[in-house]
Amino acid sequence: PRALRGQALRLAAQKPLAGGGEATLEADQQRLVGKIYYADGNVDVRYQNARLRADHVEYNSETQVVVARGHVQLDYMAQHVEADDARYELRSGRGSFHHVRGTFTVQRRPSANLLISPNPIYFEAEEAERLDENTYRIRGAWLTVCDPGRPVWKFYAPSATIRLRKSVHLENGNFRVFSVPVLYLPYATFPAERRRDSGFLVPDVGHTTQKGVVVGDAFYWAPRDWMDVTLGGGYYSLRGWSQKGELRMRPWEDTRIDATYFGVIDRGLSQPGGVTIKQGGHEAKLLFTSLLPGGWRTVAELDQLTSLTFRLAFSDSFLQAVNSEVRNTAFLTKNFSGFSLNFAALSYRNYLSATPQTSVTLRSAPEVRFSSVDQAFFKRLPVYFSFSAFSGAAHREENMTPFETPRYVERSELAPSVALPLHFGEWLDATPSFTFRSTYYGGQQQGGAYVGRGLSRNTEEVSVDVRLPAIERVWREGNSKWKHVIEPSVVYRYVNGVNDFGRFVRFDEDETLTDTNEFEYGITQRLYRRSGSGEAEEFLSWRLAQKYFFDPTFGGALVPGRPNVFQTLDALTPFAFADIPRHSSPIVSDLRVEPGGRFDTQFIVNYDPLRNRLTAIGTLLKLKPYKESFLTLAHFSTLDLPLNPAPPPPNFEQRSNQIRVLGGYGDPNRRGWNVMAGASYDFTKELFQNQIVEMTYNGSCCGVSFEYRRFSFGTIRSENQYSFVFRIANLGSAGKLRRQEKVF
Repeated sequence: PRALRGQALRLAAQKPLAGGGEATLEADQQRLVGKIYYADGNVDVRYQNARLRADHVEYNSETQVVVARGHVQLDYMAQHVEADDARYELRSGRGSFHHVRGTFTVQRRPSANLLISPNPIYFEAEEAERLDENTYRIRGAWLTVCDPGRPVWKFYAPSATIRLRKSVHLENGNFRVFSVPVLYLPYATFPAERRRDSGFLVPDVGHTTQKGVVVGDAFYWAPRDWMDVTLGGGYYSLRGWSQKGELRMRPWEDTRIDATYFGVIDRGLSQPGGVTIKQGGHEAKLLFTSLLPGGWRTVAELDQLTSLTFRLAFSDSFLQAVNSEVRNTAFLTKNFSGFSLNFAALSYRNYLSATPQTSVTLRSAPEVRFSSVDQAFFKRLPVYFSFSAFSGAAHREENMTPFETPRYVERSELAPSVALPLHFGEWLDATPSFTFRSTYYGGQQQGGAYVGRGLSRNTEEVSVDVRLPAIERVWREGNSKWKHVIEPSVVYRYVNGVNDFGRFVRFDEDETLTDTNEFEYGITQRLYRRSGSGEAEEFLSWRLAQKYFFDPTFGGALVPGRPNVFQTLDALTPFAFADIPRHSSPIVSDLRVEPGGRFDTQFIVNYDPLRNRLTAIGTLLKLKPYKESFLTLAHFSTLDLPLNPAPPPPNFEQRSNQIRVLGGYGDPNRRGWNVMAGASYDFTKELFQNQIVEMTYNGSCCGVSFEYRRFSFGTIRSENQYSFVFRIANLGSAGKLRRQEKVF
């Protein structure tokens, strides 16, 4: 043997490795016997990104194998392994360890449904085999991301494989909470960082008063990085079986394909008298978007729903359940040099009632549209030309009346426009414009029935938009600069040539064009704020507007005794107000306060001077008053037309008055206590349509949530839901997990 000495009693030996690079050994004492280095006391072996420390090391310079004993520690990138003894190959990175403890740092992408923890994966095992720099095979092991001294949960497994930045595989394992086994896992895979692995998901368990015990599971399949599929189902002990599926694809750049399916085979809802009502059905959705060569873009967004009853009975959220619309859109579009060319197929269905089920179906397919923005063809003349044109086949069907058109009704239109902006000094701007609109229909309606006789509509449309001088004032308060602006406006519109408004089949808003001769006048106040050297932001805006109609019947289009919906009325307010001939509209007040950050609200009021009363009130509020607290509110109160109908229609309510509110503190994935509560209440019917209470506590490695929801939709659904969710940080959750409820 030959003793080796170095500076400060630290001994070192260096020898080139066959695999490239250089290994360094440092220790308190070293000696060389043949080709084997013996080192004792604070031994430190380094090679490339690997570092091995121990009390005693034997290094074979020929085989490049390190045998270590006593307080063995291996560090490599984000890996840290401790053991009683180890055998490690410097060249290949393979090794074996006994009585092992280790940590692996992982990074997970934030997700709305995933609790994220900065804690590393910690494991203890009787034996660990390092197969390569990223793979460990461990035996007699348990794993957790909790504090290893007091772990809330653990995965136990006789055998497990850890693939860093990929996954953790368990064989014949079990999941334990406070060391109590709660779930047996013959074979389980959990993601580690960003890789997706195929396999069965954690089962969902819940309970509702109408569905009974709810148990479900799904299989996740990820054959490619750009594609995954989830197929599953559930069992409702009181109702039947559900099926669900989801497909997500990104086959090439700028292309997206998403498809979902949810269906229920329903045994039926028992009613008094032994009657059973079946509410089963399905809903399938498809979204396809892609950017094509040559500047083309294509979109297909399809929705197929069997019935509104199914949506009301089985939707997981209140917003989904009360949505009465089904839209299908497919189009191919290209914009170039100020022009737009579109090919489309559109379908819209609106359910008016669920029991009995009534609806209106509108379709426009095929259809081509060609239009341009305002363009000046003469350099010295401020005259701007534009046009819009379309041609296609339309269809309308109603099942609450026998009205129905043929499958394809020809409809085409050409509408050239010209505008002339005029400036009278710095104080007055006026923009007159003229549009000639020529529309042809292949059929019409007479006496409530469809007649296959062509009908033409040629209208002259004139408007003059006058912008009066604005009044401004600027002042400072501390570090903030404020600006108050008052902007008056007057717009005159004249439309002539519609004629026989009642003969046009209502395919879309194009058929709500009427003759009109009107003035719209209003005033808008804006308050801007700028802090320091930052950009100015609109803190508040308040608009007051009203229309005066010289023709109160709109060329005879208005029908007394029922709500009339025309383009010119909708342009002022979304709330219907015209059930009688009138010269003036309600006064519309639209107040918006958007200071940014913690407060955002819109308050709309319609005051009708003809009836001397408020006819519509709408409030939207988003508020974050303190730290993680939040409050959202939506309230709408409207006067339903006509007033005092004789005889009143079935289920007619003179007033619609509903409110939805949701408030709480935190969010489902935030550390600590989080709470959320909300309700939807109908003041007219004096009942709650929806209620929700959710409480969550998240620790450093796991969390639990308890949730109560109630749905009340008349005879269709009166249901209480009770859910429990156990969240496992960085891995997933067990229970009936849903996205956070929203008001709007």
